[in-house]
Amino acid sequence: MTLAIVLAAGTPGAGLTTATGEPLADRLADQLRRAGADEVRFAASLDELAALADTARGPLLVTGTDLVAHTAVLRHLATSPVGPTVALVLSDPPVPGRAAVREERGQVVDAGALDALDGDATGVFGGALRVGVDDLPTLAAAARAAAAGMLPVASPLGPAGDVAPLPLVGGGGPLGSVAAGNPGSAVDRLVAGLAALGTLIFAQRVRLLVAHRVDDAAGLSAAEAAVTAVDEDRAELRLSVKEKDDFFSTYFVSTWSPYVVRVAARLRLTPTGVTVISVLFALAAAVLFGVGGRPALVSGAVLLYLGFVLDCVDGQLARYTRHFSAWGGWLDTMADRAKEYLVYAGLGFGVSHAGLGNGWALAIAAMTLQTVRHMTDTWYGVLHDEAARRPRSASGASGGIGDRLNAASTRVQADTGSLSYWLKRTVVFPIGERWALIALTVALFNPLVSLIAVLVWGTLAFAYTGALRTLRARWMWVPVLDTVDATLHRDDGPLARRLPTVRPMGPLTLSVIAALGPAVLLVAALLGDAPDGLRWAVPVALLVLLVGGLGAGAAHNGPLDWLVPAALRAAEYLFAIAVGVVGGVPGWLIFGYVFVLTVHHYDLTARLEKRQAAPPLHLATLGWEGRSVLLALVAIAGIASIGMATLGAYLLVVFVASVVLAWFVRPARVARASAASAVAGGGAPR
Repeated sequence: MTLAIVLAAGTPGAGLTTATGEPLADRLADQLRRAGADEVRFAASLDELAALADTARGPLLVTGTDLVAHTAVLRHLATSPVGPTVALVLSDPPVPGRAAVREERGQVVDAGALDALDGDATGVFGGALRVGVDDLPTLAAAARAAAAGMLPVASPLGPAGDVAPLPLVGGGGPLGSVAAGNPGSAVDRLVAGLAALGTLIFAQRVRLLVAHRVDDAAGLSAAEAAVTAVDEDRAELRLSVKEKDDFFSTYFVSTWSPYVVRVAARLRLTPTGVTVISVLFALAAAVLFGVGGRPALVSGAVLLYLGFVLDCVDGQLARYTRHFSAWGGWLDTMADRAKEYLVYAGLGFGVSHAGLGNGWALAIAAMTLQTVRHMTDTWYGVLHDEAARRPRSASGASGGIGDRLNAASTRVQADTGSLSYWLKRTVVFPIGERWALIALTVALFNPLVSLIAVLVWGTLAFAYTGALRTLRARWMWVPVLDTVDATLHRDDGPLARRLPTVRPMGPLTLSVIAALGPAVLLVAALLGDAPDGLRWAVPVALLVLLVGGLGAGAAHNGPLDWLVPAALRAAEYLFAIAVGVVGGVPGWLIFGYVFVLTVHHYDLTARLEKRQAAPPLHLATLGWEGRSVLLALVAIAGIASIGMATLGAYLLVVFVASVVLAWFVRPARVARASAASAVAGGGAPR
């Protein structure tokens, strides 16, 4: 249940009447209902709002009474998938009494009076925010502190949401600075208080639509005219396309995909349905790549392109219809990787089938490279978000190469549409460019050229991004693995947790060493004439691999420890591939086993991005070291193929069962329990 609160306290626009003679506050209440609020309440003070927050059981929508906007703006705020707590941010010039904000990577990292932000303001607060359930206690604390004329600050000793009130005086922080010049409206003091308490607030920018805060009748009239001048539905269709996308997606997909979105909406297709169709297109393309022959290869390339268009359409349809769900986001993430790796499998089979070489080896290499790249992308994103939330002095010293690289990157990203901007976005080899490269090379040449091109460009992109990110990370010096469950995201099993901890070397060094043993064994097996003769070396490589477990209990707070999960993924994949080569396992079976591992690891990172707990059956996956020990045992016993097939099938069953439990069984149980509780209490579910 979503409760909306119109906060009238201290709003300059309170009492204004619209062109139709309706009070602006009443129109806002009606818009909030149409935006999805189940109930709308008016609060005359911050204390009253705090009391409502104390009893709320769902997210809160809070607005002042001075906002003039399209209803779609409020609907986007209410349904935004970026995070639980979201603030409306405008590009209007700041005025006294209104909170300015500093935004980094889509997060409001500071809010308050303009002078309190030391010239770093990137926008102004739009007078409306959505607060997630977990942040409601913090909202109530910020409201009560602001109502009492106090600046709330996070308590270093108390639990989350505790505040240590400080008087509102100039220089006391964002909220104190607002009070020093002008108390501002209640909603401005509220968002400043939330920011002061360290709440993770995401920014909802207004693009193509209209939203303005007004102080008088003239401002109201001008804002209403601006709203009327924009076709809301047409703007929403254009907004379904990402504002900043990659080159291929921008110029070869998004120029016509909105028409597909409109048709899909009229046919009442869901984003999940479109995702499933895109998987079928990719699967058909993979089959055609495996069949070979020029007609099949060209047809597969066309299907691959259309599949990528649909891959963009599912997200655009979700944004257009505002049908977001955690399940849909998770499924989209997993489907993207499954489609790409199925295409690699088709290309690999096509190479081997045509007698052009060992296609499965190339497909395995491409999948491993891309997965390890994605692991570094995920954790670097977490690193950057954490750096944005911390005071700048904590992110590293000023100056140096890291500072210069960061400034250069910011300048390039701001120069939208320039040659340097597109080069930067293209050189990293995003998914649109990968699919375009595959489609073109396979249609013009053959699957072998396609896989080699993917490997070459992917390796160069990995080297480029890895070098720059390492330099910037050393400059920022922001640990991120100590802010999450490192054991979960390392994918440690029971054995790694029981190994002794070697702290002086650090978890990253140990993880890199762990990858070296399997890498040496794999190279020796590939270059040798009799790989089976290296069976004796499997236990040695396993012992080197287990060195990575010696860092499980150490603090992961080094500037480069965000690379640990990727290093452990590389170590496990290399060991599995080496065992397969030494044990004479067919290439398709090695590919299938590593594919199952990648699905498991993408599930972990998708849950990290969606801020979800561990999969229900995570302990049953045995951990990277447990799986590796089992593979070593079957290789020594001479049954590597049987063992790898059995373990892969087991992990796939565990994964499917975990998905069913997490997304269907457990939510159904919660819904039944909630309904039963409501019946026992004599009321409807809240």
